[in-house]
Amino acid sequence: MRARIYQPARTAMSSGTAKTKHWVLEFAQAFAREVDPLMGWTSSSDTQTQVKMTFETKDAALDYAAANSIDASVQEPKKRRANIRVGGYGENFATNRRGAWTH
Repeated sequence: MRARIYQPARTAMSSGTAKTKHWVLEFAQAFAREVDPLMGWTSSSDTQTQVKMTFETKDAALDYAAANSIDASVQEPKKRRANIRVGGYGENFATNRRGAWTH
């Protein structure tokens, strides 16, 4: 079995980092998907692709994979850029602004 270990990215709808602290072990697809000729649904007989396991640390996920003979590859997360403005959007409406703000 092949699997991938990764740290999930934050959602596109939020700038928060909730649900990005843990590591996920996700199995790769072993069999090709098939299209049902009657209904047109896509299905597979491989149920391992439905399994996602979460771990507190990357080492815990790697230890689990090694203990269960799972060939796992680790995908390191891309870190967030550090050049985010301090004031952000609220800085546009600050009352302690030195000059007049215009469009």
